[in-house]
Amino acid sequence: MSHQAAERRSAMAAAALGRSPSATYSANDTTLCAITGEILDISPHLIILETPEGVEKRLVMAPWTTAWRGSTTSPNDLPVGAQVILRTQRAGRVVDRIWADVTRVNGIILSINGGPKDRTVEVDCGPHRGRRTVSIPYQTSGRIQVRHPQFEPGYLFDVIGLREEGVVSARTPATSQPPYKATAIPPASRVYGSVPSRISGTATWYDAYFENGNRGAAYPMLEEADTGCADGGVSCAGLPYLAIGSLLYVRNVCTGRAAAVPIVECGCLTGKFCDRCVECGTSPRGRIVDLPPTTFVELGGDLTSGCFNARIGLG
Repeated sequence: MSHQAAERRSAMAAAALGRSPSATYSANDTTLCAITGEILDISPHLIILETPEGVEKRLVMAPWTTAWRGSTTSPNDLPVGAQVILRTQRAGRVVDRIWADVTRVNGIILSINGGPKDRTVEVDCGPHRGRRTVSIPYQTSGRIQVRHPQFEPGYLFDVIGLREEGVVSARTPATSQPPYKATAIPPASRVYGSVPSRISGTATWYDAYFENGNRGAAYPMLEEADTGCADGGVSCAGLPYLAIGSLLYVRNVCTGRAAAVPIVECGCLTGKFCDRCVECGTSPRGRIVDLPPTTFVELGGDLTSGCFNARIGLG
């Protein structure tokens, strides 16, 4: 099923049930917006972007605005042409945070080449996202391997990286590597009685459709008949099966922000990560939803942290 068809199904279901298909709300008065685009010009007080739709936007830079491009940097040092996602406040007029040329690669290690300094890793990101090659510079390899001690084919891999001229350079680990091979995911905790209406775990983000402005979620437990994906239906979080087009009510328990997000893709790799998020307390084991970066940011997530402690409501 296409993303457009999933969105139509979600909208029809929302209309029938009298609810908004994608409303985002906040537990406080400060609304966060996420804006993506290419930098046309930047100064200490103003950033000018061209959005993917070709619209020019002029936004105010606050004295407290921070930026990341491979590492924390001054916003004034961001280059024209960088692809950015902005977190804004005050109805989208004031820039609070900038992530430039950021990417995330997670999946199963297929091969490792090079050494003893710079190396490259080929990663299987699942049937929907294909394979990606990641360069690991010597200066970042130490902290990545501390968090990924089983650095060999068959184990899971998850890093935040920088995209430059078509090359992905790993800069920081997005998670501590699970200790098992991708073929040996721990079984889900047994749920007795009815399925709970709220399930807690980890929310993460992906960038496979960053340029297309995709707003839907990837969810691990989908029927093969609904997705055409034989690798789905895996999770240690005790998740119920849902369908493409279903709505998930995702809440960031750290910020209190929440949104209704349609499921548009099978999170085939998402369910293989039986880890925890420790950004705000410690989440139960298991990744329960994979969000597009815009939704992740609007819910209060930090792209370079990679996760937040989440609770989802079903339907």
